[in-house]
Amino acid sequence: MNPYYRSYSRHLKETFPYNVYKIAIDAGFTCPNIDGTVAYGGCSYCDNKSFSPNSRVAPRPIREQVLSGIEFYRRRFGAEKFIIYFQAFTNTHGPVEHLKKLYDEALTCPDVVGLSIGTRPDCVSEPVLDLLSVYHDRTHLWIEYGLQSIHDATMAALNRAHSYAQFLDAVERTRRRGLSICAHVILGLPGETPAMMIQTADEIARLNLDGIKIHHFYIAKNTALARRHQQQPVKILSLEEYTTLACDFLERMPASMVVERLVGELNEAYVVAPLWGKTKSEILRLIDREFERRESCQGKRHLLPVA
Repeated sequence: MNPYYRSYSRHLKETFPYNVYKIAIDAGFTCPNIDGTVAYGGCSYCDNKSFSPNSRVAPRPIREQVLSGIEFYRRRFGAEKFIIYFQAFTNTHGPVEHLKKLYDEALTCPDVVGLSIGTRPDCVSEPVLDLLSVYHDRTHLWIEYGLQSIHDATMAALNRAHSYAQFLDAVERTRRRGLSICAHVILGLPGETPAMMIQTADEIARLNLDGIKIHHFYIAKNTALARRHQQQPVKILSLEEYTTLACDFLERMPASMVVERLVGELNEAYVVAPLWGKTKSEILRLIDREFERRESCQGKRHLLPVA
């Protein structure tokens, strides 16, 4: 087990008596800032193909995606049970009856013991949360909210089309139902200083959420941001800068918080920058070494004043 932070793999080992892996799927959703519900065009930095393999191929039925994932993880890692991650786009954006049909289809696959639902904080109406509460009572359930930053100006500039206040409202209403919450954050967003990113860290720490996913900012091909970058280069964090910020961020998280991700798993064929030339494992080792150098770990600066 990693001595520096509470990894997702550790959480799974502590929760289940068998070997559990997460299978990411694309259930065919869109987003409210793509289809005009709240905006058009989507987040200017986002292309699901860069991080979601299932989004790179023609849509497939959920059961087919799940069974394919089960076969892969059983063969390669000896997986025994599975959590289905509704990953691509906004996976609560639709009528409750439609959501129930999709979630039920995933749960009918063999050896599925949980669901993780990726969504936006402005897409969880009371009926949707009521539905998720039903699944919470029958399976291992997490809801993952894309926050990215607490700074509304940053998000507005990237056409995110929701506010930090909406995130706080979603967290409060989700917590009333006892659901586990994971927040997604991006480090290195255009215009943000290290101090602003640490403000995001301290706010998330204050909320004492169940889990965190930290992602480095990157520019995906064929996005509005890629076109802007071509005209006027956007500042991108170096690997050294990212390693430092990731450790700074985790030092401020509660020691009990599950760290589901520390760096993006990207296909570089879809990425303009940064191209660090390192694998995910190599980047994680660099983060471990930085923690070792500091003689530090997750939670070391939890709720302490910013230096």
